[in-house]
Amino acid sequence: MAENFRRRGKFEEVAFVFPNAPQIPITVIAFDDLAQQQDQPGILRSRDYFHSLIKAEIDKGIPSDRIVLGGFSQGGSLSIFAGLCSPYPLAGIFGLSSYLLLGPSLPQLLTPKNKSVNTPTPIFMGHGDLDPLVKLEWGQETAKVLRELGWTVDFRVYKGLQHDADPKEMDELEEWLEKKLPSQC
Repeated sequence: MAENFRRRGKFEEVAFVFPNAPQIPITVIAFDDLAQQQDQPGILRSRDYFHSLIKAEIDKGIPSDRIVLGGFSQGGSLSIFAGLCSPYPLAGIFGLSSYLLLGPSLPQLLTPKNKSVNTPTPIFMGHGDLDPLVKLEWGQETAKVLRELGWTVDFRVYKGLQHDADPKEMDELEEWLEKKLPSQC
């Protein structure tokens, strides 16, 4: 994604940070009941790691309201969760083919400070209608829950798209990002 933006002269003043997931053993699960299958301690550790990345960018002089968290699939799901819980106001959050981690626990995990800091943060979600891995319904339910909690969610469905990215989706994400991170050059 970043290379594509660079080739087209987009977001030239933006630093893209792509963290790697830790090397840990995993168990393949059926995603039929997400609420019971999630590793809360691991998700909370990953959230804290994302927050440390945000803090590192702030320490470099980047205002937090010029930072967007986002990703695809699990990366998007973690970006949404970490963004919602962030102690810093963010420019935006996006998740492509993503769902809400720890959904039933989210209200208890949000402190009054991080909820008030980030409720104004806009969220972009894109999802294929034929995604066999992260079902469309999970994305739709995520958007519904987040709206009920006070967030503004721009949820878009891409016809014929499975668990993948789509050129139209990338164009619409780019437009959304341009609004959230207008050029300062």
